[in-house]
Amino acid sequence: MLHLRLIVPPDRTDEVVRTVEKTVGATHLAVMPGAARNPSGDLVLCDVAREAGDELIGRLRDLGLDRDGSIAVDNIELSLSHRADKAEDDAPGEGADAVLWEHLTDATHEESTLSVTYLAFLTLATMIAACGVVLDNAILIVGAMAVGPEFGPLAGFSTAVVQRLPRLAWRSLVALIAGFAVAMLVTVAFSYFMNGIGLFEGSMLAAERPNTNFIYRPDAFSFVVAVLAGIAGTLSLTSAKSGALVGVAISVTTVPAAANAAVAFSYGEYQQAWGSSEQLLLNLLGIILAGTLTLFVQKWLWNNQRRRAAARRSAH
Repeated sequence: MLHLRLIVPPDRTDEVVRTVEKTVGATHLAVMPGAARNPSGDLVLCDVAREAGDELIGRLRDLGLDRDGSIAVDNIELSLSHRADKAEDDAPGEGADAVLWEHLTDATHEESTLSVTYLAFLTLATMIAACGVVLDNAILIVGAMAVGPEFGPLAGFSTAVVQRLPRLAWRSLVALIAGFAVAMLVTVAFSYFMNGIGLFEGSMLAAERPNTNFIYRPDAFSFVVAVLAGIAGTLSLTSAKSGALVGVAISVTTVPAAANAAVAFSYGEYQQAWGSSEQLLLNLLGIILAGTLTLFVQKWLWNNQRRRAAARRSAH
């Protein structure tokens, strides 16, 4: 279930209340006239089944609440209510399959912003991975994968394509390109520094490195894993199962590939640098392709599910 907290201009309260009451899957409606102060208006509270949430939010936006009032949405972890159970049963489809497009767009917009924090995490992850590839340490590689924030702009670009949001697509591309460029440049400098104090050596990079040499040797499996991780990551975002993102993060070698390319370039190992760059591009392409197709399929399946449910209701 979702909890909606609405600030409504007084002249639209009746229309908002009717909209909530007409929504199959909405319940626990409460109206507090004049309770809101900034912006001023009436406070309207309600709960709605997740599978009906996107439709209701869309109707509320059509009434201009996002412009003249406020729409706040929270996930309800526990609701002990017979009415809530009935609302979920009445709502079309399954809550686990529902996609809150407004929430997804807002979340990916925030995560795909080129910020100092984003650059810091990506740069730190790349430097950790640099230590991992030089030492041939798989634990450091996994740690770097988990720290890297690059899935945010990847998901943002896929969402932008499906939702036809060119600004979000551009923002996501800028975050990806500029983020990896800055992280790799800093990692080159970090590699020179570590070499200067004797912690990195060219012989360490040129060694066989059985635990990490896959990073600069892309093959068909690289693309397959990237596609599977892209699907899993997109499903974890749309179903609010964010814990799965950790598994996605350690499944794809984007950050380690960028790190290996930077370190290899600093030592003049251009063949390794090129192989790592291929690995990086292959993984980015696989994730974006899989994420976009997954969202398209989810949208199509959900629309079909809602149409069938509406047809059943009209038949009764």
